[in-house]
Amino acid sequence: MRLDKYLADMKLGTRSEVKKLIQKGKIKVDGTVIKKADFHVSDGAKVTYLDEEIDYVAYEYYLLNKPKGYYSTLDYSPNVLELIDSRRKDLAPVGRLDKDTEGLILITNDGQMAHKLISPKSHINKRYYVITDKLLPLDIGKDLEKGVDLGDFVSMPAVYEPIDEYSCFLTIQEGKYHQVRRMFEHFGLTVIYLKRMSFSFLELGNLESGEYRELTEAEVEALQNV
Repeated sequence: MRLDKYLADMKLGTRSEVKKLIQKGKIKVDGTVIKKADFHVSDGAKVTYLDEEIDYVAYEYYLLNKPKGYYSTLDYSPNVLELIDSRRKDLAPVGRLDKDTEGLILITNDGQMAHKLISPKSHINKRYYVITDKLLPLDIGKDLEKGVDLGDFVSMPAVYEPIDEYSCFLTIQEGKYHQVRRMFEHFGLTVIYLKRMSFSFLELGNLESGEYRELTEAEVEALQNV
């Protein structure tokens, strides 16, 4: 890998900024000052900036408990990446949760995995905690489990778990824009609170709102095989 790419990937600066650092002799590889941006960094080489080692991490995987008020689209602020102290510059959320929805969202720079996980062909279960503004109809579960015609598409059969007269868990496999809210709007209900509790086998656990953790190697491998 080129030295300038190595450093830029690890957030030392933009490509132009790190090239200036290299030219000024601020970077060493295996103890030797390197002043060429296109120098090839071999696997296992020790790269330092002002004698501080910069370890290269190819991929990062985080599970975040997204708070209400944060965007999962990175064109807006505050967004979910602002909550994560990462080493990579190219992280992105896997799918989206709208600004007013809380809960589990994956963050990674593994584009191949992300594409697979959001593909409709993968049929990933996503479980939500839902509170509505009106009483839930007694027969709404049967209708949700059949699939709801939302005009532009018919939802796949959902799993409905009532909690009380106003709240439930709903598990879906798609991830269409505002899908859960639209499914309840179909029955004249407004969702006043929405939180994603799980994604595939991953659950929020004890993570507080705004907290995150790195996925374990076993979790990453399992996601790659879903």
